[in-house]
Amino acid sequence: MAKSAGIVGIIVLVVCSSLGFQRATPSAPAPTFYKDVLPVLQDHCQSCHRAGEVAPMPLVTYEQTRPWANAIAHEVQMKMMPPWFADSRFGHFANDPSLTEQQISMISAWVAAGAPAGKSLDAPPAKEWAKGWNINQPDLVVRMPKSVQIPARGEVEYTYEIVATHFTEDRWIQMSEFRPGSPAHVHHAVVYIRPPDSPWLRHAPIGEPFTASTLKDPAEQRQAHETTSDLLLVYAPGSSPDQWPDGMAKFVPAGSDLVFQMHYTTNGTAAEDQTGIGIVFAKAPPKQRVITLQLNNHALIIPPGADDFRVEVQGTLPNDATLLSLFPHMHLRGKRFEYDIVHDDRSVEVLLRVNYHFHWQLSYRLAEPRLLKAGTKLRAIAWYDNSKNNPHNPDPTKTVTWGDQTSDEMMVGFFDVAVPAGMDKWKFFERNGGPQSP
Repeated sequence: MAKSAGIVGIIVLVVCSSLGFQRATPSAPAPTFYKDVLPVLQDHCQSCHRAGEVAPMPLVTYEQTRPWANAIAHEVQMKMMPPWFADSRFGHFANDPSLTEQQISMISAWVAAGAPAGKSLDAPPAKEWAKGWNINQPDLVVRMPKSVQIPARGEVEYTYEIVATHFTEDRWIQMSEFRPGSPAHVHHAVVYIRPPDSPWLRHAPIGEPFTASTLKDPAEQRQAHETTSDLLLVYAPGSSPDQWPDGMAKFVPAGSDLVFQMHYTTNGTAAEDQTGIGIVFAKAPPKQRVITLQLNNHALIIPPGADDFRVEVQGTLPNDATLLSLFPHMHLRGKRFEYDIVHDDRSVEVLLRVNYHFHWQLSYRLAEPRLLKAGTKLRAIAWYDNSKNNPHNPDPTKTVTWGDQTSDEMMVGFFDVAVPAGMDKWKFFERNGGPQSP
């Protein structure tokens, strides 16, 4: 018995020693707002979640963030926020705001611990934002001179407003940002560069809103939707400002006009919109000019009830170009969108695959610009859900074709490329001595 008691004593000693060791090694401290959460909010969330931006609540201070802690944890765990819809298997993108698994776990642990503030001395320096902008403080803000009245209900025809730049010399634009006057009503918009020698919409009014149907000339009514003018900026909810690397910029010739093409949608409340864009000029003439191209298929016909309808378009680059960014655009039935390179051996390289989200139409900037040689075959593929299972579908019994309104559909694969500074869009499409169609 004495021997047994000794053994029991040894076991008790070992257990007590083990328990004492555990007590002497406290668990890792819970994350705190100032030390752990705030840096993530600054880098991934505050571009939208701050005063005056598109998000419904600011997430700049602890007092602003604490009431939303549970919602934040749920959204990041579900990977709904920050919004990003690119398939991670394809491509790497400079503007990807996605959180790492470690950051998601940290936010979840912070909320589980009661969302403690921690010490304010642990906070990183406040992030500097240009007031009202996500680009540098603009050198110039160009606004539509007159506001557009938007009705509470019904469809609104594409609305245009031509704004004279009064540039007395050629200008290079390195950054630009679109700021809708009524974000809830702007479905998308395009700002075109109309050079002084362009015949496009020359009889349309300057400085006041108009639509194609208000133009007197039938030819100009048709022209309103057809132009070869270069694009300065494309906007849809969620899209990023244009910020080109040093040595690259968009070109606006002296004497040009900017043509705002606005697509408004109604939501039950009347409003007015007076959109503007902020512009930052390049500090020196760049070596490369950025132009915006597109792959689109106007011949789409989507049958009623089709839940995975595929539409494709291909094009061949007539000259060398450096691919910078991709921006897919569809309407309410959009499901997926993909950009590919089709190689000569018929193998396919996926550049981007997006699980499309109509209310967050993002642009995707390549982490490393990609040189594409003349003759490169680019393909865009879009898939549509015209079934009753699509909660956004306005009418699953309808055969859907191309059209301006959200009840219609579009298939546009915008993409930005850099070319030599002296090459415009017309020269880019000249190949083997003759012009080629885009």
